[in-house]
Amino acid sequence: MLPWKVLDTAPVPGGRKELRLKQRGKEFVIMLDKQELMSSYLSVTEKALATFGCDGIKTREKPRVLIGGLGMGYTLQATLKVLGDKAEILVAELVPAVVKWARGPLAHLINGSLDDPRVAVHEIDVGELIRGKKSAYDAILLDVDNGPDGLTRSANDALYDTAGLAAAHQALRKGGVLAVWSSTPDAKFTARLKKAGFAVKEFPLRANGPHGGAKHFIWTATRTA
Repeated sequence: MLPWKVLDTAPVPGGRKELRLKQRGKEFVIMLDKQELMSSYLSVTEKALATFGCDGIKTREKPRVLIGGLGMGYTLQATLKVLGDKAEILVAELVPAVVKWARGPLAHLINGSLDDPRVAVHEIDVGELIRGKKSAYDAILLDVDNGPDGLTRSANDALYDTAGLAAAHQALRKGGVLAVWSSTPDAKFTARLKKAGFAVKEFPLRANGPHGGAKHFIWTATRTA
């Protein structure tokens, strides 16, 4: 078996941990210290975040979508496929190196999506594009950390706590959707979504689709009023 090769490392802003981009043959992974955050061979649930999150808004004339976390670009590419030519997609990526990797060793996975005229990439905490906004987005897709239980840095908890969900609710237009990816279930998070005024659905999915893999979770939370 081929050994893993570390292609690059990058510090996580505001934290003490480090991201590592590794390659073994045709497979790429992004690690947080010793924990695997994403793999080029496991993209099913990242794509599902976009299809579930955008399904209810895809017929809007000019949908505006905010994606939190670029990763390997699977959610972005799926969003582009779901939405029409008049869509506007903002991608917030906290770690500048992840954007660099997307234009470098992972460019074949990104497949030109960063250069789509519908896309604007911001090297910023996604929370800064949510807090204080009113009816700004038709959908917000969050694949930040490993889900509502912050792993990469504690500051990410502010996206998923009571105040963070209230900000997301305010930032969405009526009928807009907040979709959240997680590696684990979280009943308390479901309760917080409902308390924030969202209509909530939960989707347990396998990381490798019909071929199995670890169980991941996606919430879709719709602003009904």
